[in-house]
Amino acid sequence: MKIKDIDQREWSIDSLNKAYRQGYLFGLSGEPQESCPYHSEVIAAAWEAGWTDGQAQNSLKVSEDGYEEAIA
Repeated sequence: MKIKDIDQREWSIDSLNKAYRQGYLFGLSGEPQESCPYHSEVIAAAWEAGWTDGQAQNSLKVSEDGYEEAIA
């Protein structure tokens, strides 16, 4: 499924899940939130929720890595 196929007014749970997962991976890898490829408000919101969760997880990993280095 391509972005143009799911970036529309009609959406499904599958398309929301895909957008969330993509956003999560972008956030996890430290990509900026402005990288969101979607224009549809609902799909973009799912992507942004995933991005926020991914960035939070990335921040935790960075914090843990810094902690491990500090005690080593």
